Amino acid sequence: MSYMSTHSNTKEGAHAPGLRRTLRARHLTMIAIGGSIGTGLFVASGATIAQAGPGGALAAYILIGAMVYFLMTSLGELAAYMPVSGSFATYGARYVDEGFGFALGWNYWYNWAVTIAVELAAAQLVMQYWFPDTPGVLWSALFLGLMFALNAISVRGFGEAEYWCALIKVVTVIAFIVIGTLMIFGIMRGDFAHVNGLANLTTGDAPFVGGLPALIGVAMIAGFSFQGTELIGVAAGESADPAKTIPRAVRQVFWRILLFYVLAILIIGILIPYTDPSLLKNDVETVGVSPFTLVFRHAGLAFAAGVMNAVILTAVLSAGNSGMYASTRMLYNLATEGRAPRVFAQLTRNGVPMMALLATTAVGALCFLTSMFESKAVYLWLLNLSGMTGFIAWLGIAVSHYRFRRGFVAQGLDLNRLPYRSPFFPYGPIFAFALCMIVTLGQNYQAFTDGKIDWVAVTATYVGIPIFLLIWLGYRIARKTRFVRYADMEFPALPPANADASARGIATAAGE
Repeated sequence: MSYMSTHSNTKEGAHAPGLRRTLRARHLTMIAIGGSIGTGLFVASGATIAQAGPGGALAAYILIGAMVYFLMTSLGELAAYMPVSGSFATYGARYVDEGFGFALGWNYWYNWAVTIAVELAAAQLVMQYWFPDTPGVLWSALFLGLMFALNAISVRGFGEAEYWCALIKVVTVIAFIVIGTLMIFGIMRGDFAHVNGLANLTTGDAPFVGGLPALIGVAMIAGFSFQGTELIGVAAGESADPAKTIPRAVRQVFWRILLFYVLAILIIGILIPYTDPSLLKNDVETVGVSPFTLVFRHAGLAFAAGVMNAVILTAVLSAGNSGMYASTRMLYNLATEGRAPRVFAQLTRNGVPMMALLATTAVGALCFLTSMFESKAVYLWLLNLSGMTGFIAWLGIAVSHYRFRRGFVAQGLDLNRLPYRSPFFPYGPIFAFALCMIVTLGQNYQAFTDGKIDWVAVTATYVGIPIFLLIWLGYRIARKTRFVRYADMEFPALPPANADASARGIATAAGE
């Protein structure tokens, strides 16, 4: 089958005259950075070094970083060609199976809706640092209202908030790298007068501690830390000139993120021995012993804990804000494609899917309330179910890109016409799929290694997989769908090969 008509592309690809393409390149860049730099780097990075040693932590982050970069190039090719708010749920439905896309979309919506609740609980813990006597539920209500307001105003409101939150995090990481480097080379000694070159990298069992099991465990933490980079794909439906901005964001963002993680972990490993008991604490309640706080404090910055607490609060609110945006847009897209009630496709004058936003906010609030019960079993199950969904989304991106490219070529279409082409096909998506599958299935391998299987732990960890499969298979059976054949795939029309850039600019301006 050849290209679909322009009319079909307008209807299903751009999704609407309603969504406003007002997210700029700077917004997309910071959205991707903000999605990855958070408590995983500021707080939990110390625990990864304690578990696997500085060498093991570095190896894990580099390996997972390479996997995520391949996924980003795959998503970049898809999103630049077909920028839709539903992103990989739409790609999965078009190029894998309609039920596959349906399950991806609903799981991703649920994932981020629950993430809002997780971040609200974390924000309470952070605020206790300054206001220990204030009921935490008041802070959660305040922050939930703030997130809702930022998303309800317009997509530009979300974009600006995310831009400045991400900028604060980036500046903090850069300051940490600069100060840490100065301390390593003796220019700024502080309290680290005992640092002797690279001695901490070879202390005890360093640089690699715990062998392969520890490396796998840290790889899982690294995978969770990098989740959020796929937000670029969701935001593509509201970005100005996505054919240009998406590839630019893919090229620039990931290497910066990987650079931040690798350099930060290397500096922590050099300055703080992996045996330091403070590194084992990886909860937002222990911000005082965050590796960032420790290094800043040893540099002579007495206010380090207060500053890092503010930065971590920014990271928490940024994650909640992004989660509300991503889940709202996913639910909106499911509704426009007939896979969710049509009421969720309603837009305000500013192009905001308000009913989808209200539903997402309600789910986030309800999930948060479950965390306040005496028994937190329901909340913990929701959290575990949510955590698996990010990896399922990544697997969906790899499969969708592989089949998209195969179908594109099978129909004799010109790859040079793609706005952005992943340079690693087919090895990139294959490698990403295989490694993501290993990390996904190995999340709680300890439950199988003690002589008998801990079924409670196994169920709590892996419940997301059977639920995803049940949604997928249930849709296939109910709708009698099948895998999409390469010859039957539909590809939206592209602009003429000699389209002038100014014409694209005029179209972009009209979309705003």
